Amino acid sequence: MTKLKLGPIQDDKPVKVTLELPAALHRDLTAYAEVLARGTGQPATDPVKLIIPMLERFIATDRGFAKAKRGRIAHSDDKAGAVSE
Repeated sequence: MTKLKLGPIQDDKPVKVTLELPAALHRDLTAYAEVLARGTGQPATDPVKLIIPMLERFIATDRGFAKAKRGRIAHSDDKAGAVSE
């Protein structure tokens, strides 16, 4: 079985998303959906439904973003705890 970063796609309420994708990216998303379907035994999903989990996975595994986000949260906590004189 092919090891992919995404697992089965959850069946959520549909959300309307409007964007334009380059044709090559849409072909890749379609191919990814087909490979994912073969790997999980589920029917192929609409390639658009891959965009959110892919973005979530990308953000969750981006170490630079995680570090910056932690720094931003710590910085905002410092401001919240500051005592004005």
